[in-house]
Order: sequence, then structure tokens, then C-alpha cells
Amino acid sequence: MKIGILGAGQLARMIALAGYPLGLDFIFLDPSAEACANKLGEHLHGDYNDPRLLAELAERADVVTYEFENVPAEVAEFLAAHTRVYPPAQALAIAQDRLVEKNFLNTLAIPTPAYAAIDTFEQLVQAMSTIGYPAVLKSRTQGYDGKGQSILKSADNLPAAWKLLEGVPAIVEVFVPFNREVSIIAARNVSGDIVFYPLSENTHRNGILRIAESKADDPMQQQAEVYISRLMTALDYVGVLALELFAVDNGLIANEFAPRVHNSGHWTIEGSETSQFENHLRAILDLPLGSTATVTKTAMVNFIGGLPTTKQVLTIPGAHLHLYDKVPRKGRKVAHATVRAENTEQLAIAIEKLGILAEKTHDS
Repeated sequence: MKIGILGAGQLARMIALAGYPLGLDFIFLDPSAEACANKLGEHLHGDYNDPRLLAELAERADVVTYEFENVPAEVAEFLAAHTRVYPPAQALAIAQDRLVEKNFLNTLAIPTPAYAAIDTFEQLVQAMSTIGYPAVLKSRTQGYDGKGQSILKSADNLPAAWKLLEGVPAIVEVFVPFNREVSIIAARNVSGDIVFYPLSENTHRNGILRIAESKADDPMQQQAEVYISRLMTALDYVGVLALELFAVDNGLIANEFAPRVHNSGHWTIEGSETSQFENHLRAILDLPLGSTATVTKTAMVNFIGGLPTTKQVLTIPGAHLHLYDKVPRKGRKVAHATVRAENTEQLAIAIEKLGILAEKTHDS
């Protein structure tokens, strides 16, 4: 069985690593000659819109998936006419546009921050009279890891924020005074079976995820499951899906969803009975989904822009290092470490130690 993957970055790499014990082979389409998953399968080197490469991928792959949501939606639609593509192209198209995404979530009665579409500076000024400050101005498309975003604290910030986006279509959202940032990851197979992972409690800086800690028995778990199940059913979704949420005093507010395996679920590699990567493959192949039960207390720490030594990481009890085979550069995710511990106190100590290593080496 050959799995085609659009993109050959670290997420594709981890999908392939999860697939090899299942006897799966992989073929990647990626425009970068140095893409880090290349060593784990065949590499079709070229643009995502290259008709010749798309035809080859459709012919040779039994099923196609993708590792990130900035692959052109029309590419997934083209491939779906020739082979099986999961998650569905509709999910990709919705997730690529923040305005479309927010509108869609609201039709499903999944609450979001108050927002307004912005196409001109005059619209931005007018919208702020109802949205209020503080707020966040975001590009509607191509934004991830904090890119294309500006915090608006007062009217004085508006000209510079608008100039930063260079007039691209945008959306402005009220800033949510959240207690925690959390995400839920779920997998749904072709037959419609769904499994849910425990909530991840996430720590970001400059829009980039730093730490994700599994929260088994979180009081918000049931509400998060209701929301993500509603989303998956509406999309007739197949694969792993992540829904990022703000936890506030009276419940959960949706930020955005990612139609793919997700950074906040990396702890599942060592921390769950079945990782998100294996369950993604099981889902798109319509195999029975694996248990999402946590093995013990677990978390993940990202290394961004630089790397500690392997010895420094593995000296920490319970730590497991995952290198992405990527050249370090500013703002780039180059590795992560998962860590397991017997109790909350031990886990907190390990997270702190890994966080110190990450701070010493990061350049973002």
C-alpha cells in the first residue's frame, strides 16, 4: 500500500515513521529538494500545481493525504477526481480562509470570537467601533505560527497593522481574555468511527507553540468532544483533525481548526497507546482506530531556531528527542521532545528543564 503525501516536512516525516511498522510505503510531493521527509520515501520534486507530478501521484498512490493546510485546495480537488484523498478537499478549502472558517463554525453553533471581514483601511476603522480593543488583525489566508497577525491595542496601532498586511484581505477579531489555550485532536475513519485524544493545554509565544501538555480528565473535555464531533460530521471528515480553543470562565471558544495531524499532539507519540500519526493512517485506510488512552503524564516541548545536544535532552528523565533533520534557522521548528512522568510534579520539573534548553537554543 502506497500513501501519497502533499508536503514533505516534519509532519509528513512523522506520518511515514508511524506507517513503516504497518508495512506502508510513501511518496511525497514537495517543492523543496531538502524537505526533511524525503529520506523516508520517494520524492516528486516540484510545485504542488504541476499537472505532470499530480498525475503521477494520483496514478501511483492508493490514497493521498496532506501534511499542512496551505496546499492549494484545487490540488486536492483535482486529485480527488482520480484517487482517494483524505481529509476531504472541502475541509482544506474552509481552513485556508479565516473568514470562511469562522462563518462555518458559527453555522455549527460552535462559538468563536466576535469578528469582521476587512478589505480596506476604512472598513478596519469602522469595524473597531463594534469589535473594540484589544483585538487581533489577521490575514484571511496563508497565516500560521503567528505570521500575518498584529495586536491592536488602540486606534494608534491601526495604520501600522494595516500596512504590515499590505492590503491583503483580512479579518479582525476581538481579543479573548482566555484562562487557557487548549486543543482537542480527534480521528475519524471512512466508516465514521471517531476517537478523541485528551485535551492538550498549550503555551504559545509570538504565535508559535512552545509547550503542549496532555490533560487527562480535563473538565472541558466533554464540551470539546461535542464541538469537534459536530465539525467532523458536518465535513464527512476522514483523518486526524485538531480544533484549537480558548478556555474562558463559561466554556470554550473556537479559535481555528487544522485539517491534519497537529503540533499540539506530538506528545501522543510516546504518551498515548496510539499516536495521532498512526491513527491518521488507520483513519484514511479505514482500519480500526487505536486507543487514545494516555500511558502516563506527558507533554511536548518544541525546539525552535536551534538545538540543544542530544545528551542534554536525554539526560532529563522520561525525555524522548525527535529531530526533524532540518537546518536550524530563525523561527523554524527543528525538533521537539516528549516527556513522560509518574506524577504532575515530576512532569512539571521535566518541562521546566526542557524549557530552559529550548530558551537557550531558540532563535525566533
